Amino acid sequence: MTPDNNKTPPEKNNALPRLLIVDDDRDMLTMLRKVITNKCHCQVEVADSGDKAWSLLDNWRPDIILTDIKMPGLDGLALLHHVKQKDPTVSVIVMSGYGTIEIAVRALREGAYDFFEKPFDNDHIIHALQRSLEHTNLLRENRILHEKLAGRESPAGFIGTSPKLNLIFALIDRVADTDVTVLIRGESGTGKELAAQALHQASSRKAKPLVAVNCPALPEHILESELFGYARGAFTGAIKDKKGLFLEADGSTILLDEIGDLPIALQTKLLRVLQEKEIMPLGHTKPIKIDVRVLASTNQDLEAKIRQGLFREDLLYRLNVVTITMPSLRETPEDIPLLAEHFLHTFQKEYNRPELIFGPAALQHLMAQPWKGNVRELQNVVKRAVLLASGEQISECDLVNPSQGNPAADCPCPDLSSLPYNQAKEEVMTMFSQKYLTKALENAGGNVTVAARQAGIGRQSFQRLLKRFHLEASTFRDGPKNNP
Repeated sequence: MTPDNNKTPPEKNNALPRLLIVDDDRDMLTMLRKVITNKCHCQVEVADSGDKAWSLLDNWRPDIILTDIKMPGLDGLALLHHVKQKDPTVSVIVMSGYGTIEIAVRALREGAYDFFEKPFDNDHIIHALQRSLEHTNLLRENRILHEKLAGRESPAGFIGTSPKLNLIFALIDRVADTDVTVLIRGESGTGKELAAQALHQASSRKAKPLVAVNCPALPEHILESELFGYARGAFTGAIKDKKGLFLEADGSTILLDEIGDLPIALQTKLLRVLQEKEIMPLGHTKPIKIDVRVLASTNQDLEAKIRQGLFREDLLYRLNVVTITMPSLRETPEDIPLLAEHFLHTFQKEYNRPELIFGPAALQHLMAQPWKGNVRELQNVVKRAVLLASGEQISECDLVNPSQGNPAADCPCPDLSSLPYNQAKEEVMTMFSQKYLTKALENAGGNVTVAARQAGIGRQSFQRLLKRFHLEASTFRDGPKNNP
C-alpha cells in the first residue's frame, strides 16, 4: 500500500495490496472506499455484511480487512475470529460507533491489529492501513521463513540464503575434497569454525574427527608440545611419550584457530610441516611423516602483522593457497530473519517455550542492529530474549542488549497497562511518531522534502506531523540533535 505521491503503473494493479471493507452502513462503505482509493494504491472490495465478507475470502484473498463490529448476522468480532482461524497473517482493523474499552480489549485479544471509534480521522485510518500492510507482509515473510527452515537442509550446517553466503557454499564444495591448505578469514562470530567443519565433513577425511587447536589459549612452550608431541625424557616431567595433535589428526584435518597469534618460533616449525609433511616431536632425532589436511583461521590483518614483524610472510603464502572470507552479518542482512528464527526454534526446545514467537516489530528491530559480534551476538540476543520474554511474543524490549545501553531508557515499548486504553495508545503513538520523525529528519539532514519522500507521505502531511509533535526541521540541518 503506497501513498498517492508515488503512482503505481496500471499494468501492475494485479500486484497491489488488497483491502476488504465491511460495514452494513452503505454510506460509510462509499465514503471509505472513496477516501482509501484516493489516498492509497490498493485494490478495494466492499461487503455490507460479515456473511458476504466471509463468502468473498475463498476467491479474493485480502491482505487487510477493515470491518465494523455491530452488524446483523456475522458481526465484526465473529468475522475477526473466523479470519484469524483461516489465515492469521491477514491484518484486521475493527471500528465501532459504540466504542468502549471492553470492546477494544476484546478485539485486540482476538487478534485485531487496531481499533477505531467512529467518527474517526481519515488520515489516521490511512496510516493504520499502511502499518497493517507492513504487519501482514512481515507475518507472511515470517511464515515463509518457517517453511524454509522446515523444508530445507542448510548446506554444511549454515543458515542463510544471501548471495555472499551462497558463494561461500560453492567455494567450500569446490575445495572440500582436496588436500589444499585453506585460510579462513573473517570477523569474530562469522562462523569460521563452522566453515572448517563444513570443509572437513564434505571431504574423504570425515570418518575421523576434525582436530581444532585454539592457538592463543596456551603458552608457547605448552602449545609446542601439544602440537608436535614429545619423547619421554625430552624435558623435566616428560615421564612418557606424548602424541601431539598433528599425529592425532593423521588421516584427518587439523584446524589452527586464530593462527595470527601463533608465536614466531612455532610459525617456523609449522612452515616445515606444510612444506615437508612431517613433524619433529621434542626429544626425537628423526622426523615423522604425517598425512594431515591443514586449515587455519584468523580475524586479524595478517599482512599488517607481517609489516610489524609478527608473522612470517612465507607462512602466509603457504596457508593462503585458498582463502575463504566469511561475510559479516552487516554484509548479509537478508539472512538475519532466517538466523533469528533458527535460533528461536533451538532455544524454544532448550528452554521449553514452544509457544514463543517474534512480535511484529521484533524482526525489524533485529534487522536494524549493527551486529558487531555477528552471528554469535545475534544468537546470544535471541537466547536471552527466549529466557526473559514475559509473554508469548518477543518484543523489541526483550531484544535490547544491556551492554548497548540502559534497556529501560532504550526500550520503545514501556509498560502502559495502568493507563486507560485510549490514553495508552496515544502515548505509544506519540513516542513512535517523535522517534520516527526525528530519525527521518536526521537521515535527510533536515530536508523536509527528502524526509517526506523517504517516509512515503506528502510534504504537507509531513509538515503537519512536525508541527503536531513540536519538531523543527532547521535544527537537523547541521547534523543530528537531541530532540524529544
